[in-house]
Amino acid sequence: MLDKMVLDKFGIQRICGCMVVRENAEVSMDVSLGYRDDMFSEWTEMAHERVPRKLKCIFTSPKTLEHEGRHYECDVLPFMEIGSVAHKYYLLNIRLPVNEKKKINVGIGEIKDIRLVGIHQNGGFTKVWFAMKTFLTPSIFIIMVWYWRRITMMSRPPVLLEKVIFALGISMTFINIPVEWFSIGFDWTWMLLFGDIRQGIFYAMLLSFWIIFCGEHMMDQHERNRIAGYWKQVGPIAVGSFCLFIFDMCERGVQLTNPFYSIWTTDVGTELAMAFIIVAGICLCLYFLFLCFMVFQVFRNISGKQSSLPAMSKVRRLHYEGLIFRFKFLMLITLACAAMTVIFFIVSQVTEGHWKWGGVTVQVNSAFFTGIYGMWNLYVFALMFLYAPSHKNYGEDQSNGDLGVHSGEELQLTTTITHVDGPTEIYKLTRKEAQE
Repeated sequence: MLDKMVLDKFGIQRICGCMVVRENAEVSMDVSLGYRDDMFSEWTEMAHERVPRKLKCIFTSPKTLEHEGRHYECDVLPFMEIGSVAHKYYLLNIRLPVNEKKKINVGIGEIKDIRLVGIHQNGGFTKVWFAMKTFLTPSIFIIMVWYWRRITMMSRPPVLLEKVIFALGISMTFINIPVEWFSIGFDWTWMLLFGDIRQGIFYAMLLSFWIIFCGEHMMDQHERNRIAGYWKQVGPIAVGSFCLFIFDMCERGVQLTNPFYSIWTTDVGTELAMAFIIVAGICLCLYFLFLCFMVFQVFRNISGKQSSLPAMSKVRRLHYEGLIFRFKFLMLITLACAAMTVIFFIVSQVTEGHWKWGGVTVQVNSAFFTGIYGMWNLYVFALMFLYAPSHKNYGEDQSNGDLGVHSGEELQLTTTITHVDGPTEIYKLTRKEAQE
């Protein structure tokens, strides 16, 4: 995820033993985590938990006398995850207590080696990430204020599409706010959860916007400018986002008090988590296919209406052709943005779980994260810039055919309902007549 940039994640990479390891053996670790900010102060305990983990080990050599003393190779185990690294020094204490009566740490072989793999954000990427957020936050906020001011200057109330674009700008600004700066001086362990919530809100808003954006341009929509007309499409998005929030709370919420907790430590938890990720990926792919179908419907309807352009005057025909070209280009950019968003979500989920369930390796570098993040900001910026109502008059042409374009009509890219002088241009070009 984009906001998981202030984390330290540790996984036990290998546990080796020279004795027989029982199948599905469980190792119980008594773990303490402490910190201090200089070399002379006492350690302050941050967390202390009994951490059970199931071992999945294989003996790579034949079990013969000549291979006695060789080591088992064990799968990676999730160990701990903290949401911020606000202190200079951390101390990790791992004990393996043995109690034969209670069968604690029995049948796990003789532990020879424990290796910890830490995943953290490096300094170079931190500078780039903080700089991008610091620059993009005021940029999106300024264009959002300008966009809403242009709408409020109109004599009509805002239409649904304009409201949704403004809401998308708010969600983009929310995810842009560089609260990561405060993680340098404050031990905010809830940073990962907060980042997931911010990104979840943006995902829900972006997916809902694309449905409404295409729906408002489709000629067979009989209830335009009403959010209730999209409950069948937006409702599942809201339910899915809520389910993802509950799933995230099951792990991130518990980690606020216990950084050693992981939903991947049990067979049931692993199966549920894997099923959740797979179902979410399939649903997003189906959503993208449905979005492609809606865009195809919009393109087909616009192409059918282009037959009326030759009857217009040259100036107005050229204007409409340019308007249609820009609109089609924006729709194609929307599809590209949707495809990249779906790919990013799936890849980020697979990468997030790689050190937890293994088996699949996906290389995701910093350019991919920053590229997707920059793409979202540019897309939202372009939407608010292109769909801000224009207050300029265009030409003195008379009415032309069934489009009913009158002189002095206000031109804008807004495409849904009406202005004081009647429907806007793209709406009239794409509407379906009653006899059709």
